[in-house]
Amino acid sequence: MTKPWLIDRRYALKGLGSFIALPFLNCMRTAESAEAVESPRRSAFIYIPNGVNTLDYQITTSGADYEFSRTLKPLEKHRSVITPISGLHHPGGLGHHHNCQKIWLTGGQLGPTDRNTISVDQQMAEVTAPHTRFHSLEIANKGDSLAWTVDGIRLPGMSRCGDIFAHLFEEPKDGTAAQQRALRRKGSVLDANLEEVRSLERKMGVEDKGRLNQYLTSVREAEIRTKRADAWLGVPRPPISDEDRRRTNREVSQIQAGDYFRTVYDLIVLAFQTDATRVVTFSSGLEGQGLAIPELGISQSRHELSHHNGDAGHMEKLTQSDTFSVEQFSYFISRLAETPDGNGRPLLETTMSLFGSGMAYGHSHGNANLPLVLAGGSALGLKHGRHVDFNEGHTDGYHLDDPGQHYRLCSRPANEGAHMSNLLLTMAQKMGVETEQFGDSNSELSVG
Repeated sequence: MTKPWLIDRRYALKGLGSFIALPFLNCMRTAESAEAVESPRRSAFIYIPNGVNTLDYQITTSGADYEFSRTLKPLEKHRSVITPISGLHHPGGLGHHHNCQKIWLTGGQLGPTDRNTISVDQQMAEVTAPHTRFHSLEIANKGDSLAWTVDGIRLPGMSRCGDIFAHLFEEPKDGTAAQQRALRRKGSVLDANLEEVRSLERKMGVEDKGRLNQYLTSVREAEIRTKRADAWLGVPRPPISDEDRRRTNREVSQIQAGDYFRTVYDLIVLAFQTDATRVVTFSSGLEGQGLAIPELGISQSRHELSHHNGDAGHMEKLTQSDTFSVEQFSYFISRLAETPDGNGRPLLETTMSLFGSGMAYGHSHGNANLPLVLAGGSALGLKHGRHVDFNEGHTDGYHLDDPGQHYRLCSRPANEGAHMSNLLLTMAQKMGVETEQFGDSNSELSVG
């Protein structure tokens, strides 16, 4: 079966050069080939700052017959496609609460002056980037994203919905030719830097060579991204339907928190559907902030609410804020489930999404027993429908009627070997990263 509008993929690749490998687009598909093509694998990471009200969040029974807690109740309709996880922690974050967000996706041993390591999303992006226009997408309320490069540099995040849409789907305002000239100037500068630095390498000591290698890694990474961006300039942006454009190409005040969250999630879904990128991180705030929710009558930031000192009013508002965030995540899961990828498969089947925080109990900066929910990814081998509890067998159960005892569980890990990096390692492997180690992982984590 041939159609006049079909494009031969090998011809397209030859014309575009060797810097990129195009995704399998609808216009390249025939009826016979559709079933044989494997859908791309995708991952999204969603972060809420300052932990949760653990007394209302904690699920108390493990396995398939668990009951949803008050906070997680909005996810009950997604039971078959999610896995709540309890008991994981980052050893490198214990005692360093200001680093909780920084190491959430790195699993690093980050002290006051230590340099961070690569985040799992960026390790995934190294595998997926040759197939997409954008290496990855970082969205962050205050600019500091969850993503860290291989040399420990934090990537900036975007926050304005209109800017994110333009970045993904609109041609450059100053024209393709101007952007191409800028990219090639950048490439020339990078080449000159490499040549100059290498001429100094023979004169350097061991310590300086270590620093130089970090620098060269950073330059090589920038060089690869620059060449890929240059190669993609000749590829038209995907057409966006009027409905999707109305839904996502607009400015939404963060004072309208629900509208803002849903628009961000719609943008992520559209980025995945058009294969603009396959790896996204979204942080709704820094540990010292977190969005207020005026539409619920909550004027305080999540940081203010988390430091409740046992005040019942503040704790209730924190639970409402937690539940609100879970409701928005539930919306995201629904959108993934109802949106097909290029092969007609629901995005939820080919997309893993991790929702959570680097703290559990924000008042005392407790960063054990992290609140985490993993969703989607059935086509990647994930099986859901149960509460995976790594505290089980290491405690005599949850005592939510004794807050002090439960808060201690959220500050000191009951299961020392239950590292969150084990989960990140497993997710990386599901995305095609060939590694047996990530961060401080000590084993793979079985989900299903």
